[in-house]
This record gives sequence, C-alpha cells and structure tokens, in this order.
Amino acid sequence: MANHSPSMPMGRIAAVVTLCMATTTVWSQANNEVVITSPAPQQVSGFGDTPLSKAPFSGISIDAQTLRDIGATRISDALRLDASVTDSYNSPAYWDMLSVRGYTLDNRYNYRREGLPISAETMIPMENKERIELLKGTSGIQAGTSSPGGLANYVVKRAPTGNEETIRAVTASYGNGKSSSIALDLGARFGENRDFGYRFNAGYEDLNPYIHNTQGHRKLMALAMDWRITPDSKLEWEFERSERQQMGVNAYSLLGNNLPPVVNGTRNLTWQSWAVPGVFHANTGTVRFKQNLANGWLWTTTYGGQRLKSDDRLAYAFGCGGNCDRFYADGSFDLYDYRSDNERRTVDALQTKVAGQTTWAGLKNELTFGLMRSRMVLQTQPYAYNWVGTGSVFTPFTSTADPSPVYANTNRSEYTTELSLKDRVTLDARNSLWLGLRHTRMDRSSVSTDGSNPVRVAPSFTTPWVAMTHQWTPATLAYGSYGEGVEVDAAPNLPQYSNAGQPLAAMRSKQMEFGLKTQSGPVRWQLAWFDITRPQSGDSGACNADNSCQRQMNGQTHNRGLELGGTYSQGPWLLHASSTWINARRENAVIDTSVNGQRALNVPDVVLRALAQYRWADVPGLRTSLRMNHEGARRVLEDGSLNLPAWTTIDLAAHYDTRVEGVRTEWTLAVDNLTDQHYWRESPKQFSHYYLYPGALRTVRITVRTSF
Repeated sequence: MANHSPSMPMGRIAAVVTLCMATTTVWSQANNEVVITSPAPQQVSGFGDTPLSKAPFSGISIDAQTLRDIGATRISDALRLDASVTDSYNSPAYWDMLSVRGYTLDNRYNYRREGLPISAETMIPMENKERIELLKGTSGIQAGTSSPGGLANYVVKRAPTGNEETIRAVTASYGNGKSSSIALDLGARFGENRDFGYRFNAGYEDLNPYIHNTQGHRKLMALAMDWRITPDSKLEWEFERSERQQMGVNAYSLLGNNLPPVVNGTRNLTWQSWAVPGVFHANTGTVRFKQNLANGWLWTTTYGGQRLKSDDRLAYAFGCGGNCDRFYADGSFDLYDYRSDNERRTVDALQTKVAGQTTWAGLKNELTFGLMRSRMVLQTQPYAYNWVGTGSVFTPFTSTADPSPVYANTNRSEYTTELSLKDRVTLDARNSLWLGLRHTRMDRSSVSTDGSNPVRVAPSFTTPWVAMTHQWTPATLAYGSYGEGVEVDAAPNLPQYSNAGQPLAAMRSKQMEFGLKTQSGPVRWQLAWFDITRPQSGDSGACNADNSCQRQMNGQTHNRGLELGGTYSQGPWLLHASSTWINARRENAVIDTSVNGQRALNVPDVVLRALAQYRWADVPGLRTSLRMNHEGARRVLEDGSLNLPAWTTIDLAAHYDTRVEGVRTEWTLAVDNLTDQHYWRESPKQFSHYYLYPGALRTVRITVRTSF
C-alpha cells in the first residue's frame, strides 16, 4: 500500500469537537428546513428564472442543508434521494456512475458544472457545492451529445449577496467506518461599497471506510469571488483544486450459474500487498461576465476549464481463463494487475448567450440565443493489464505484481460548436408553448498510443424540443413535451475488433413526457409519465482474439415509466416521498434475438424513497428523521433466469441546532442501514462481465458544524 500523509492532522478535528463540547449550551430554535425537491429555477435547464414548479420537465434541486444532513461526499449520495436514480457499476472507491430512468449517465457528456460541460471521469468533491441539480429525460436541447437519462449539474458556493452578511463555519465529521474529516467555509464582502465578495472552502478527509484495506485521503481548496463593476455589470470567477487517493474496490460476480450468498461487504475482494491506490487530481474553474442590456435583455459569457490527471489502478478480478463473463463455480477468478497511469483529460468551454423578452404578433416571447465552443481531449499512456494469478471469494490469496505497461491505450480529441435557441411563448393567461432547437457540429478523432487505428469523424446534427403547459387550476400545472438527444459512438480502438475505432451511426434517442405539478399550501406533488427509446450497440462474435468480433448497432432499449413524488410540510412535520416504476425492455436486437422483449439488466422495476422528519417542540432545535430506501428486483442475466432480490434499508438521523457561548452549532448523529440489512445493491454488466456490488452495512456518523 502506498503511504499517504495527512496534510491536515486529525488532531485538529478533535480540537474542534472538544471546543464545542466543553462550553455551556444555550437552547435556540433553528429555522432550517430540509429541501429535497426545490421549486427554485435550475441553472442546468437553460430556461432562466423559470422555477421547476412552472417548467414542462422533471427535475430536482438538492440544497446545501440537505447535502450536509445526509453527509454527502459525492453526487451519488445526493441523487440517491430521488427514486428515478439508481447505481450503475458504482464502485465505492471510484468515480460515480449512475442510472436515471433506467439509462446510465455518460460521465463524458451528461455532467455540467456551473452549466458548462465537464468530464465526470474523476472524483468531484462536495464541500464547495451549493446544490446539485438533475434534469431528467433526454437533454438534446441542453447538450449537444448526451445519454437520455438526464443531465446533472454542480453549482458552486458563491460569495454572500448581503453587504453585511458573513459566513464563518467549521465542520468536523467522524464515521462511516473510521473516516474523519474537517472542512472550512468562509465568505464575506469587502471594499468601499462592498463591491467585492469572496467564498473560500477547504476540506480534508482521512479515508478509512468500513471496507477493509481501502484507506486513502482526499483534500480540496476552493475560492470563488465576484466584482460588482457597475449596477448593470458583474464579474464572477472561481477555482478549485482537489485530490483523492484511495485503494480500489473490485465487485463480486456470479459463481458459475448461481447467485452467491450475500456478503457483508467489508472485504476488499482483490486487495494485495503490492496494490497501489488510484489517484485523481483536478483543477477546475469558471469565469462569468454578466451585462444588463437595454429593455431588460441580459448578456452572459462564461468560460469553464478543467484539467484532470488520473492514475487508474486496481487489482482486477475478471472471469476465468481470460474469456469468461463470471467467476468459477468454486469462487475462483483470474486476477490482473491493471494500471493506467498519467491519464490526462482537458476540457474547455466558452459560452455566450443573450436572453430577454419581446412581443411578436401580440404574443410574449422569452428568448435565449446561445453559442458554445468546447473541446475535450484525452491523453493516455500504454497501460498494464497483466495476469498475475488466481484468487477466491472464499479464501485469502497472494500474487506477484506485474505493472508492465505493454498494451496500447487510446488518445481522443473532440471539438464541438453548438448553436441553440430557446423560446417560451405565452399564448394566453393559462397556456404557454416552449420551443428549443440546438445544432451541433463535431470534429472527433482518436488514435492508439502506438500510432495505429487513426480515426476522424465530423458529424453534425440538430436536436429539437417542444412542450406545452396549461395552468389547469391556480395550483396545478399540466404539461406535455417531446425531445430528442444524440450520442455518437465508435467501436473500441482494440485489436479484437474488426472495425476498431470506426464510427457507428449516430444514436438518436427520443422521449415523450406528460405530467402534472401541484403546489397548494403545505402540499407539493408532481406526477410524470415518460416514454424513451434509445438505440443500442453490441458486439457480435467472441472478442477473444484479433479481428474476432465487430461492434454494431443492435436494436434499442425502450423505457416507459411513471414517477410520483410529493412533499407535505405542516407544523413540526416534514414528509417527503418519491417513487418510480420502470418498464425497461430490449427491442429489435439482431445479434441475440432472444433478448427481445426481455427486461433490461440492472434496472429495478420499482424504486421508493421516503422521509419523515419531526421537530420536537419540547427540545427546541432538535429534529429527527427516518429515511426509507427500497429498490425492486432487477435482472442479472438477459434471459431472466437469475434476478437480484428487492431490498429495503432504513436510515435514522438526529439533528440538533443550538448555541455554544453564542456560537451556532449543528450536531448530527446518523445511522445508515439501521437494521443492518445484507443485500446485493446492484448487478451491472460491464466490459462483457456480470458484476455484483454488496450494499453498505450499518454505519454511524457524527458531524459537528459551528458557525461563527
């Protein structure tokens, strides 16, 4: 195991906690409210100040208070609050991989930061994030290329808007194993007229989770500033630098034709004494200029940049004999030393847009014109994927490392120009027409690191979106929408493919959605029905020797579903629930026609999330909450002969807001998986291999946040 030395000693965490405990307590009633589905506008939607409650699409916005309540350290912690989101090959020590409405989000194209494209093929910290947004469904109007599940957006913390407002907070946490963390949050305005503002965030975590031999650390430094140049002009800029090092975790798999007994998930299955941690470095930032123009128009120009460096490493278990999609029946598997060091990802995006209102033919139009130029570059080195022996899920084993980088990797570059138009037309007091159109031109190339298989393609395509809203009653909005999205794929640049590196036909996904949204007094609820089709690619042949298989289009996946969610807030009670039913089916497959009509893999038939929170009048400042997570059965094999059983977990938390010698202090005690259920969390098929991830066992976390 590689050494890692904390740059922020854990003694500092102990000092903070001791300071909070050693002083006199003064009771006070806090005004916090957990917001899971916010009615606020979404930056990622691209429709300006339109709140979600008035928009013809489904989405969620999870605020900073909720992120703190659940102890979110990654986006999967946050988005798992919504029933439309599940895991999709989501390793505990790797970047997040999520499924929305049954489709896996593409980490290269389905993530945004401050509304601009980023690569999510890295570990993204949460300490400087103000909220997480998710736009569900096809996203061709918001993104040139993306998978159809949804679009996730990180919104960073900014300087306070009030001239005299200050932010001074320290947060310390311990739990989820023996991990411990500390974070600092500072913000204020300064200057003669308070024209300048800043927000500084720093964090450090010593990673020692409940899974054995997965130690590591992570750290973050972030600064956001703004300058009110004139009453009509504002400049904002921010930058963050993060690092995460942690030992990798391999998934389990089927044992021959059998689903293995559920494990408690504490064993790092493939860890070896020679194993080295994966390392993820990231430098990311944005600069945004806003200028109010005449007649209420707004001009905004934003540049975003991202520089990632990754050392992707894992003692990797894969099948048997180099040509198997599961472990042996006796629990043994082949073990490989996988190392892809010095992967460098560069993302740049420059976007300028003008938004305002005008009247045509007596109708009010709220228009947004946008132009974006972006690039994504991946630079790699030859990588190691060397057989080093066999292992077992039942007994300890040893092997000898072989980190020789003997396999050619693939370098990629992609330059994109996108023109977009959005228009909300107010037809009358109760009806609006929403229109969107995005034209995308790409220049994409790839080449193996040994110089072989150079490929260049330059596709262009247009993605439309249209919707209608009807204010059914003063409290209820009805809507319907149709949208398209495009993905551009190519055969892997590997010698076993006869069409290595060659582009496939553009995969155009389509979605129809109809919904109702109601806000009346203490009740807020929404209902959405969606129907999505997405083309599917697959491999024909064995892929076990050079030129032995071909990547080709292979029918489509057709997902239809119903989402229902609501919130009730009255007196001391806050109740929230969301549910999703998905009918995900394969259609028109030509490689293996037996999968037609079968349920898609790793997509639960039903997902339920619920929260009950109560504020105790007898103990001012105390609120307790109970969360329930239920995911239904899901397919493990295409023919349905093996299925993952449904599972349910309960999480309990107590939050206490008080003052310690005039200093506001928030205490959180949380127990996840209260009943200590053992279950298989998900069953993805990745790299032509069936995997199983165990759910987390019961864990306890204590957090203290002081605000000065």
